[in-house]
Amino acid sequence: MAKILVVDDDPDFVETTRIVLEKAGHVVSSAADGGEALDAISQDAPELIVLDVIMSSVLDGLSVSQQLSDHPDFKHIPIIMITSIANTDYAELFPTDEYVHLDSFLTKPVPPDRLLAEVDRLLKR
Repeated sequence: MAKILVVDDDPDFVETTRIVLEKAGHVVSSAADGGEALDAISQDAPELIVLDVIMSSVLDGLSVSQQLSDHPDFKHIPIIMITSIANTDYAELFPTDEYVHLDSFLTKPVPPDRLLAEVDRLLKR
């Protein structure tokens, strides 16, 4: 069982992801944007983060991942970035020629078994 933070502004995605992860025995908390996520992480650091890209701003999730990579206490937390940015007008804004602090990149919709496989892999289970 791991503490997992799901960061996404889509309440349906958060709830569906929560159900999948809790059914697998994880403890899940959530945040609706980058600011909430950073507050939650500083109060009770999770063991893994599921992070959307587009939230309160187009690249909100990327900003969160960068801030975490710059923080010595949080840069070790694995990040699964799950997004639908490839299917939007913002796809060209996602950096493809620079380092992005993440451990896995999945495109929405993600089948539950694929999500759980990535969670297990990153938690070394």
